[in-house]
Amino acid sequence: MNCKTFSSLLSNLREKRPLVHHITNYVTVNDCANITLCIGAAPVMAHAHEEVAEMVSMAGALVLNIGTLDKSQIESMLIAGKRANQLNIPIILDPVGAGATRLRTECANRLLHDLKISVIKGNAGEIAILAGEEGIVKGVDSHGVKGDPLSIAKSLASSLGLTVAMSGATDIVTDGKKSIFIDNGHELMGKISGTGCMAASICGAFSSVTEDSVTSTAAALTAFGIAGEKAGVNNYAPFSFKTSLFDEVYKLSPEDLEKYARVRVI
Repeated sequence: MNCKTFSSLLSNLREKRPLVHHITNYVTVNDCANITLCIGAAPVMAHAHEEVAEMVSMAGALVLNIGTLDKSQIESMLIAGKRANQLNIPIILDPVGAGATRLRTECANRLLHDLKISVIKGNAGEIAILAGEEGIVKGVDSHGVKGDPLSIAKSLASSLGLTVAMSGATDIVTDGKKSIFIDNGHELMGKISGTGCMAASICGAFSSVTEDSVTSTAAALTAFGIAGEKAGVNNYAPFSFKTSLFDEVYKLSPEDLEKYARVRVI
């Protein structure tokens, strides 16, 4: 696959420095803010009912993450999401822990029903649950699915008319018609909390510079995966790796995306 489009998107987002509005969890909120800065965008974390509609009006993308959910936050997501839809601002949904509890599953489904979501980014278990298939989710971790992951991702994308990003050793991005496998990444990315949340932030940044959500999401996950591979070269333990991961995202060049991308169009 020719990845010049990926490199162009990275150049564009660093030139435009779009604002990415997050309504997210308190575990990884600082990591999400910093990874957004490192990729070249500008983060804002705002959840108060009184300001979310105003704040999202300035943004290039809205990232919703249900990792530490409560009723007030759900209302904030709906207010911000409806305003984003009015302004055609892309929404990235990270359905953290969907399938682990009824609250999370019902919230994710309500957001998908009441809002026009552009991209769902989740692990295999979360995506399977939302697709109505059998997935195993413990806490916020996936413990596998029954069935073919690509078929499940395509089924959900087709039924909802959006882009699905299923994370794993090989990431899958699909809109139900075009599917991309991404083999970039490093095993230590699964040993620190927040890499999934950070991936959603980067997806938000890329989505703000193109309307092609399959390409923007694939570019985002490829960029993050390459940075992970570079961070893993000289770091063998989670916390030194985490520090290096931020540095490598910051240093990542458009040329790196063309040179190191390992992607397959299915």
